[in-house]
This record gives sequence, C-alpha cells and structure tokens, in this order.
Amino acid sequence: MTNLTFYERTRDALEDPTVNQAIRVGARRFVSHRASTVSGLPEMDSLRDRARVIRAETLNKLDVFLAEFADNVELNGGRVFWAKNADEANDYVVKLAAARGVRHVVKSKSMVTEEIELNHALEVAGVRVIESDLGEFIAQLAGERPSHIIAPVLHKTRGEVGKLFEEELNVAYTEEPIALNDIARSHLRDIFLSSDMGISGVNFGVAESGTLSLVTNEGNGRFCTTTPRIHVALMGMERLVPTFADLGTMLPVLEISATGQRLTVYNNLLTGPRRSGEPDGPEELHVVILDNGRSDTLASEVAEILYCIRCGACLNICPVYQSIGGHAYGSVYPGPLGSVLTPTLMGLEQWHELPHASTLCGACKEICPVRIDIPSLLLRLRDASSKANHSPVWIRTLMRIYSIVARHPKLFQLGMRFASVSSRLFAKEDWLNRLPPPLNGWTDHRNFRALAKKSFGQQWAERRSTEHTS
Repeated sequence: MTNLTFYERTRDALEDPTVNQAIRVGARRFVSHRASTVSGLPEMDSLRDRARVIRAETLNKLDVFLAEFADNVELNGGRVFWAKNADEANDYVVKLAAARGVRHVVKSKSMVTEEIELNHALEVAGVRVIESDLGEFIAQLAGERPSHIIAPVLHKTRGEVGKLFEEELNVAYTEEPIALNDIARSHLRDIFLSSDMGISGVNFGVAESGTLSLVTNEGNGRFCTTTPRIHVALMGMERLVPTFADLGTMLPVLEISATGQRLTVYNNLLTGPRRSGEPDGPEELHVVILDNGRSDTLASEVAEILYCIRCGACLNICPVYQSIGGHAYGSVYPGPLGSVLTPTLMGLEQWHELPHASTLCGACKEICPVRIDIPSLLLRLRDASSKANHSPVWIRTLMRIYSIVARHPKLFQLGMRFASVSSRLFAKEDWLNRLPPPLNGWTDHRNFRALAKKSFGQQWAERRSTEHTS
C-alpha cells in the first residue's frame, strides 16, 4: 500500500502509454481466447450454473468441509496450521524454516502469500526467497508487485523484460519470448534443486481426501512441491470443494475463464508428503489455512465475493482495469474482484475508494464463471462507505440533494430542464469537453454529451398528444 490515493495512482497510470497499451492488448487477448473456447462449448453455461451451486454449498457448510479437509490432510501424513491472520501465518512459516535450518525457499505463484507479504517476512528472517513462476520471477527482479492475478507482468512489454534480464541476470539482450523463457529456466533449474523449502498456493482443496489441487501452465509448480524436502501450501479458508466430482466441474470452469484453455498444461493433485517406497516428493507437507478476514466476510452482506475462484476474467473484461492496470488499485487483488475483496478483508476505512473504481457496466458479472453479482456488491460497499462518511463531501452533498429532488416529480422536472439549458450553454456541437471541478474528472479524459433539449417524458407526452389529435 503506497501513500498515494487511488485517484493519484490512477492519474500516474493513465500518464504511461506503454503500460496502458500492454495491459489493453494482454487483457483483450485473454477475453478473445475465452470467447473462442466458449463458442465451441455449448455446455459452458450449465457448467457455470453447477459451479455456482458448488461454491454456495461449500460456503454454506464451510466449517464442516474445513474440518473434513484438515482431518484428511493429517491422515495422509501432512500437518495443518490454522492462521487467524497474516501475522500468524507468517510466524508459522518463518519459525518452521528456522527449526529446519532452511536458508533457501523456492515459490510457486500464490496470491495468498502476496496478500500476507510472506516473502518479506522470510527475507527479514534471513531466508532467501525466489519466485519461480515466470511472471512472478520477472516482477521480483523488477522489485514490483504483480499487476494481474494470473499474468503478474501483464503491464510489461517483452522489450522491457529483455532489458531487465540483461541488467539483472547479466545475459545478452533479447526480446524473443522463447529465448527469454530459456534464460529464466536456466537460471531457476539449480534453485529448484538446492532449495530446502518449496512454497505454493492452493487452487482447490478437496475435502473428501485432503488433496491439494494446483493449476499452472509451467512446470515450476511441480518442482516447488516435490523437489525440496519441505512443502508448505498456503490456502485461503474458502478455497475448498467437497469432492473430486466437484473438482471435475471447477477445473474446466477456472481454466477456460482464466486463459481460454480447455485444460491447462499442469493439473497437479497432491495428497500428503512422500510415502515409504516412493521415489520423489517432500519429506514434510504443511498446509496453512488462512482466515485473515474471511470469517468476517462470510458473515457480511458481501459474502458472495468468497465464491471467487481467482480466474482473472473480471479483470480482463473490465474497462477500468484495461485503462489503469493492476498497480493503480494499490492492492494485490486488483480489478472488480479486488474492489470488493480488498476493502472487505483489509478494512473499508483504508480502502473506501476502491468500490468506486467501476463503471457498473456489469461486464464482470456477465463473464464471471460462478456468476458473482459484483456490481451489486460494489453498490453495497459504496453505501457502507457513504454511511461511514468516507465519500467526498461534494458527492455526499449532491446525493442528498438528488435524493430530495428525485422524490418530488415537479422538482425533478424543473431540475432536468435547468440542467438541459445550462449544459447546452457550454456545449460545442452537443458535446461538453470541459466541466468545472470536481466534474472535470470526467471531461479530462472523455467528452460528455449535453443533455437533450427535451426529456424523454416531454417527447412521450408530445407524441401521445399528436396521436390523440390525429
């Protein structure tokens, strides 16, 4: 979290055309790939309906499924730690690393570890941490946070990556994707083999068996979870499915929505540590189940946001995200998802601006694989923010005036006539390109249509009058 406000971060993001272009191209490519796959999959709607039911039923009995999952993890030889917050989760992993003499950690991509800033906690304790997902690896080299939940460096061009590798890895400059992949692979291979601990997230935990499901498009996830002698998996407490049959529904819905693939390259199912006689796998498995505000969210009026399966589809389709990118949100969870989840988990007082980072166009609801009604959740948070007096004074004042006027038809009609006349005084060819503060926040970036000379009500009344006369 920076000291800048959301609006200041947004301003800075809009002033960087390279980032804007990279994000728009990347996000729209994801949307196009998804649309292409869905067009050949007539059962997608029924899959989404079933996926929503699974998420609802899981959260409705979350305590039951969490207990079942934890019991089965331990029956399989793993250990479970229940972390109430980020400090408890970080403390457990740091103390485990110290107790086992861990000096090097290799990580697979995990939004939960970004949420709790686990890397920082380990580094303060003297443990070296290397991100092995290509995007996360690039972001780590650049000293940046991910800007997208499935494509961490969507904001970077391949030329920027090539320059970064040249400077940080002391290699010849190239911007060819295959060559850049080879450079990263070569650099990471020894790290996989020499690390004492591997850390991953969890896409889904299967309650009936204690299995961890990890979905990646790179082999790094498998390396992180099998090569080091200790595997630590961090999982948000809501990331469960009751059965393998349910997992069979959730995986294709996740993968199609995330990248447009019917099946990702690596679908890893991990059940316990290495058993006697098995040739590979970790000696120890530790599963950290994180609350960090999720219990409170589950009890709130925006509990539906916990249905989210972190596919990133709502980011890709969002016109706001496409314009400003992920870093402007100031949170590890950007886009429509983050505009609800971040203030819910981290506190509305600190993050009250994010629910306003939306046009309420409804594209996020339309594309969401589990049909989360994100616009409604945003409105609820906006209402809560307004009631807590977090909204700017001018917005609260204008909305109170509007509330009074809207409940009195004659006042409303008079107000609309005044607005129509005044807007047309300043319009050029029916468009306003400069409004006074604070409304210039709109016209600084786009033109605003002047209000019509006649309202719909006036036009309707005149038409009815003409029809009766004729």
